[in-house]
Amino acid sequence: MTAVTTEPLDSASTTAEQRRLDAANRDEAAWREWGPYVSERAWGTVREDYSENGDAWNYFPFDDAKSRAFRWSEDGLAAISDKNQYLCLGLSLWNERDPILKERIFGLNGPQGNHGEDAKDYWWYLDSTPTHSWMTWRYHYPQAEFPYADLIAENARRDRSEAEYELVDTGIFDDDRYWAITVDYAKADTDDLLMRITIDNRGPEVATLHVLPTLWFRNTWSWEDPTVTSRPSMTWRDGEGGQPGRIIASHEHLGEMTLVGQQNSTPLFCDNETNAERVFGVEPGAEGVEPAYPKDGINDYVIGGHRDGGQAGDAFVCPDRIGTKAALHHVVTLAPGEKTEIRVRLAAVEQSGDEPVVVDLADEFASIIEVRQREANEFFECLSTETMTDDEKLVVRQAIAGLMWGKQFFHYDVERWLNGDPTGPMPSERRKAGRNHTWIHLNNHDVISMPDPWEYPWYAAWDLAFHCIPLAQVDPEFAKSQLILLLREWYMHPNGAIPAYEWNFSDVNPPVHALAALRVFNIDGAQDYSFLIRVFSKLLINFTWWVNRQDSEGNNVFEGGFLGLDNIGPIDRSGGLPEGTVLEQSDGTAWMAMYCLGMLQIALILADHDPIYQDVATKFFEHFAYIADAIDKQGLWNEEDGFYYDVLRFNDGRTEPMRVRSMVGLLPLCAAATLGKTTLDRLPEFAERFHWFLKNKPQYERVIGATHVREGNEGRLFSIVHPERLVNILATMLDEDEFLSPYGLRSLSKHHDANPYTVNLGGADFTVGYEPAESTTNLFGGNSNWRGPLWFPVNYMVIEGLRRYARYLGDDLLVEYPTGSGEMLTITAIADDLCWRLTRIFLRNDQGRRPVFGDVALFQDDPQWRDSVPFYEYFHGDTARGLGAGHQTGWTALVADLIVQMRQPDVGGRWRYR
Repeated sequence: MTAVTTEPLDSASTTAEQRRLDAANRDEAAWREWGPYVSERAWGTVREDYSENGDAWNYFPFDDAKSRAFRWSEDGLAAISDKNQYLCLGLSLWNERDPILKERIFGLNGPQGNHGEDAKDYWWYLDSTPTHSWMTWRYHYPQAEFPYADLIAENARRDRSEAEYELVDTGIFDDDRYWAITVDYAKADTDDLLMRITIDNRGPEVATLHVLPTLWFRNTWSWEDPTVTSRPSMTWRDGEGGQPGRIIASHEHLGEMTLVGQQNSTPLFCDNETNAERVFGVEPGAEGVEPAYPKDGINDYVIGGHRDGGQAGDAFVCPDRIGTKAALHHVVTLAPGEKTEIRVRLAAVEQSGDEPVVVDLADEFASIIEVRQREANEFFECLSTETMTDDEKLVVRQAIAGLMWGKQFFHYDVERWLNGDPTGPMPSERRKAGRNHTWIHLNNHDVISMPDPWEYPWYAAWDLAFHCIPLAQVDPEFAKSQLILLLREWYMHPNGAIPAYEWNFSDVNPPVHALAALRVFNIDGAQDYSFLIRVFSKLLINFTWWVNRQDSEGNNVFEGGFLGLDNIGPIDRSGGLPEGTVLEQSDGTAWMAMYCLGMLQIALILADHDPIYQDVATKFFEHFAYIADAIDKQGLWNEEDGFYYDVLRFNDGRTEPMRVRSMVGLLPLCAAATLGKTTLDRLPEFAERFHWFLKNKPQYERVIGATHVREGNEGRLFSIVHPERLVNILATMLDEDEFLSPYGLRSLSKHHDANPYTVNLGGADFTVGYEPAESTTNLFGGNSNWRGPLWFPVNYMVIEGLRRYARYLGDDLLVEYPTGSGEMLTITAIADDLCWRLTRIFLRNDQGRRPVFGDVALFQDDPQWRDSVPFYEYFHGDTARGLGAGHQTGWTALVADLIVQMRQPDVGGRWRYR
């Protein structure tokens, strides 16, 4: 067993967790080697889809997951793995009523859900340090039979006008008839992991639960994976000298690992291979059909053995106790309110002759658990201040935990996937010209921060940029590595495009990488210039791709597609327009203006250390000027309404504004930056060109020439929205009958509730109206909605944009807030209040209720539920009830950054802007 590291915290030094992080960053200790890198869902993904027609959901459905080996990744409950996902450890459960073991989260696939795919279990990520030295996961498992069929049938019956039918709606948690399962992980060392499973019978009667800590190898041998040349194995070794027996897992890269549990368990072995008879209808004994004990053997043993008096189950697991998947089977019977715990330990073992290796599951185990939990508390206390409430601390910590648990091993070699595996059938030629066929260079084999471990178990480019901001508050090195990763040559397309997401890498996500890099740089102390140089050099390529591919008319106004905002307009912005019609986008143009300003700010920072960057800084301020000026010349600003709109441009020169008041028209507010006189004095070459440009191209003075003196210092404002126009837009944005809700800014104005907008194209009417909750349209699958709900990333962008205006204007501009209230506030005060409104979504109000839970009494009132906070994809535009993906702690974890900003305004680089 490796040496156990439980050194006490040195109060005169950094925290123990920070020391582990520092050691990992210096490659002195592999504290990131093991983590929660196993997805919550591997079935129904693009990577597992080898169909001809690209129907990923039906090619590999949930029902097959228990019996069919995954090709590219694994999924499981509370599961961890090494960073290459060779070996996984997770949890399986059975309540003696379900038809299958609970081995993975259940949910509806996209076509089954009346609002798109939707997980139907309840689980939470309650804690995790950045090195995963301490982690906590919680799950509530019904004691009655899980209503799989009812959930599918009822959601199929409901249309888009009705709410999703959730597990709590079935009444299965009535009378508290459920098990509360808590899994804690603690690392004794980099490759010595303790797993404590706490089982709590919350029900009113004695009940029995089967608990199976499960160890398995990801199947790399069935596909001739070039990274693994020999088949791994698991065997059972009986206990000696009073020690319990153990599972020995041998792998060519990991060496020998051992899983030790308590004596009162039964070891069960099978192979992580497909049950071809069950999945494909292949007759037993047919040529090439193996193994004798496939992946679902443990499932069949436990359920079949229980229901048939133990006779049927014996045929499903290997009597010799060898295989590539194994579990320690515990049967727990508890009285109402009774708790117990199960302990297991997974570790690399250094053999010492023939002597049995001692594995402590008693005093040392308990001591390590206690120390790691205390060290986690000390680490997170560094993010706190005396002004931060206990509830705010809870939200911050759980938001960070969701990010930590959202790290997933992502494996996808597109060329190999398109061509099929050597051991499998050759795909059709049609498939080779299908999804992602232009991305054959893409070969992903990394741990990446995912948007949602169940609904979106694949990276998304603009999501990831926002993830990195709160990640940087606790692990800036990981945040920086993630931003760099998507720009590497095996991710970025040779033409400069950044991969969007696996369903369509060629789709266009908003270009927010530069802004995220700046924010992370500042949070990290504004000293890592190598990181900025590395990001900047690759973003130059991506910027050129944007200019060449998304500005079809060459007029500095951009189309871009739906740009992540899915169904925000009346039409599909990625296609479906009449021939000869172009949709010039207010948000697309604003995103590119923001991109210019982000690149400008990075170049100015780097120019302090290398004057050569002054040239490229000049390029970006000039390009910004062209874009900011073009948005007016092309008619995207509507003077009558005082708002920005998308504009339809026809071949005959006619234009028609799409007069939808949406986030599309607010995003130009975000394209703003300040430039101080001290920066111009420091960079004479840049200053010379800047002044020449102003003198010789005075038509751009409105967007780059405004000056303002604050406290004796002169500053300049680069902005699409000049200060005079700012007041007009804010009057609409801050109106509670338009965008301003009690919990942030709606994505579509509430004005459109009574006044839907309709446009006629090609003889057909297209309408958009205010929809504060789930989508009622099937655009983009109907699994998200931008027609009224609150979305964190764009709210965050608007707040950051307001802060840039505040740095320029100071207290010299007062704005009515809310509109019509008669109360005048500074821009800073308005930005602060918007922060507060967003954080209120998750915090207990005066009645002790969290708006995110909506009106579900169980979640609001029950002590077992109310402090386990979910972080949703988006939120009801009026009530802030959580909607969409239920574990989108990715960009919604921005709430942690907002709380830190509110309570520690001098921390995290909030004021460090050029």
